[in-house]
Amino acid sequence: MPALNDRRFLLWGIPLLSLFITAFTLPAAERNWPQLLGHWAISMYFTTGYWLSNRLLWRELLRRLPRPEQTPRRLWLLAGLALLTTIGASVGLFLPMHGLLPRYFPLAWGALLEQIRFSLVPTVAVLTLYEAMYFFEQWKDNLGRAEQLARAQTQARLDALQSQLDPHFLFNNLNTLAALIEPENEPAQQFVEQLADVYRYVLLAQGQATVPLAEELAFVETYLALHKARFRDNLAVEVAVPAAALARRVAPLSVQLLVENALKHNEASRQHPLHLRLWAPADAPGFLLVENTLRPRTAGLAPGTGTGLANVRRRYELLHAARPVEAGPTAGKFVVKLPLLSPHP
Repeated sequence: MPALNDRRFLLWGIPLLSLFITAFTLPAAERNWPQLLGHWAISMYFTTGYWLSNRLLWRELLRRLPRPEQTPRRLWLLAGLALLTTIGASVGLFLPMHGLLPRYFPLAWGALLEQIRFSLVPTVAVLTLYEAMYFFEQWKDNLGRAEQLARAQTQARLDALQSQLDPHFLFNNLNTLAALIEPENEPAQQFVEQLADVYRYVLLAQGQATVPLAEELAFVETYLALHKARFRDNLAVEVAVPAAALARRVAPLSVQLLVENALKHNEASRQHPLHLRLWAPADAPGFLLVENTLRPRTAGLAPGTGTGLANVRRRYELLHAARPVEAGPTAGKFVVKLPLLSPHP
């Protein structure tokens, strides 16, 4: 949720609005400096009370319902609760003024109803301005995120070009290699076809901000099948994702990167098999958990720098995920909690 600093709005808005109300309501016959200052002070008193109470309501609703798809519900609640807030504030502000100036603020239903009716006009104006300011801040924030995401994707493509062979070249040559393998050697043919499927997915995912979780998991299963040919029983994989979660979306290759980290940095041997589990709670399909047994390798690879996980976190920030990516060790496992994005790209 973009931060909204309204300090200047408060410092200038309350005095100016109360001055405008004073100029609008003060009879021409009473427009002298003592009357003007007295009416302005009373107007400041009421304007400050209405403004701050409705501002508090607006900020609380925004805290509870911050997402864009929740905007219609938030606005309907704001309309109803602002009316109740203004009525309550009118009573609370009117009673002290009745005690100080009973002649001008008589304790009568007519006077109180007139006060409530009049106060609704500036209340609606102020809340409309707050919504407009918030919308503008959201627009600027989303524009900045889109630019950062575009730069990150461009940099990722450049990095891939610098560190890898052209995926098109590898993909085409893998298909040629599959045709050259003897028909009787099914394991070799299957391995090459799975490797080609991996590169096919990488090609298709290029340029996409998000992909369906179902597609990402199908790719990950193919990716793990290649590693199973190497690790065999030293690698145990469990995938348990309900159908409701499969329709949600993730950043492409993000789940694969988490799986790759688990394989890269943990021991997978006959004595200590690597258990990998990808699952989502059936009752709350809002995130995907990637868990692996935590047994860091003692030799062969340098310690992880955390760059890959940091990259995943940053991508989900730029995609405006409702929750951040969470990761850390727990009960002998390393667990990454990946938020699932809206099914609508």
